[in-house]
Formats: sequence, structure tokens, C-alpha cells
Amino acid sequence: MRALASFDLHSLGDTALALAVAFVLGTAIGFERQYRQRTAGLRTNVLVAVGAAAFAELGNRLLGGEGAARIISYIVSGIGFLGAGVIMKEGTNVRGLNTAATLWCSAAVGAFSGAALPGEAAVLTIFVLAGNTLLRPLVNYINRKPMDERVTEATYRVHVVCAPAVAADVRDRLFAELERANYPIREIEVLSDSEDQVELAAVLVPSTADSLELDAVVTALEAGEDVESCAWTVSTAD
Repeated sequence: MRALASFDLHSLGDTALALAVAFVLGTAIGFERQYRQRTAGLRTNVLVAVGAAAFAELGNRLLGGEGAARIISYIVSGIGFLGAGVIMKEGTNVRGLNTAATLWCSAAVGAFSGAALPGEAAVLTIFVLAGNTLLRPLVNYINRKPMDERVTEATYRVHVVCAPAVAADVRDRLFAELERANYPIREIEVLSDSEDQVELAAVLVPSTADSLELDAVVTALEAGEDVESCAWTVSTAD
């Protein structure tokens, strides 16, 4: 009976409108994600938007603007757990960050809708779609350009391959040569360890380095008879 006593057709219409706006705008964002075959596609983005709108509308109905603000604060933190589910780490590569960010934005669209701000929800949707579509050519252009070690924050490693019996001595020489070149070491990794050989990799602290200086370090290390091979590599920073 309490449900019948609190039934308000006008309020029900407002809620239905808020959910409908969230559904339509979530569909727009989700369609783009589904078209590109992302992990979180059409249904996920729609449900995130509609769910955020429902919670924001519920808070507004129960406690007014203060209740909506309180619920939205929980939505902001809670959506992070959902976003973490689509982020995958494969070796040094991390995938799904853009999808997680899109889910976060879908929740914001839903929150706007639930807070009776459909215009703002629509504007945010336009910006989300623009970020996922219009910026793609720029991203592809930047990714195709060769990496310039002089200006790019990167991870530098000096690799040394030697026999297991002399690994400790080679590790000391590796540390000494890099220290002489004023390149502090973050850590020394063991990339492979077998009965025949050991591969060590010194990870440098600096995010930029001079290729000629690193070439000199490699040459000095290769001069030792106990070093089978030596090289340095650079990759984008994690």
C-alpha cells in the first residue's frame, strides 16, 4: 500500500524521460564502441548510462539535490571497478584504457540525465564521440612517426649476455660502466637464465639518453672476454 500511496504519475514521467535520454545517448556512445569491436560495446555502455541515471534520479527523488549529489559521488568511484574489468595487461602492454574511460564517460552521461540535465548529457555525448572518432587520425599519425629518443620519455635497457659462471662479475662491470657514464640504474633484470647463458638487462633511471654514450658503454662491455654479446634497447615508458 505504501507503494500505491507514493505513486506519482508526474514523477514517474520525469524518471522515464531521464532513463530514455540516458538510453539514447548511451546507445550513441555504445554504437561507436560496438562498431570498432571493443570489449565494452553497445549494451554495456547503455546499461552503464541507464544505471547511472537511475541511481542519480533515485537520489534526487528521495533526498533532493543533496541526495543526487551523494549518489553521483558513489557512481564516480564505483564505475572504476567496472572499468578495471576491461583493462588487460599483456607483458608491458596495457589494453582497454580507452574503453574504461569511455565507460566512465557513459556513467557521467547517465548522471547528467538522472540529474534532469539532458542538454548537458547530450553535449558530453558529442565530446565523447568526438574523442573516440575525430582524434583517431591524429593518434594514428603520431603513432606512425618514428620515436625520437631525445624528446620521448622512454625506458632504456642495456642487455648483456654471458656465461652463468661469470654472471656476477659481468653484473658488476655493467653497473660500473653505466655509473662511469653517469647513468644510474633502476634495477638489473634477469631476462633469461639457462645452463649455457644468462641475459642481464640494466634498466636505467633516466627517461632520455644519448645514443652515442650508450654505444660507448656497449663497446666497453663487449671488450671483455666474458661478455658474449651486448646491446641497448629503448621502449616507450610504461
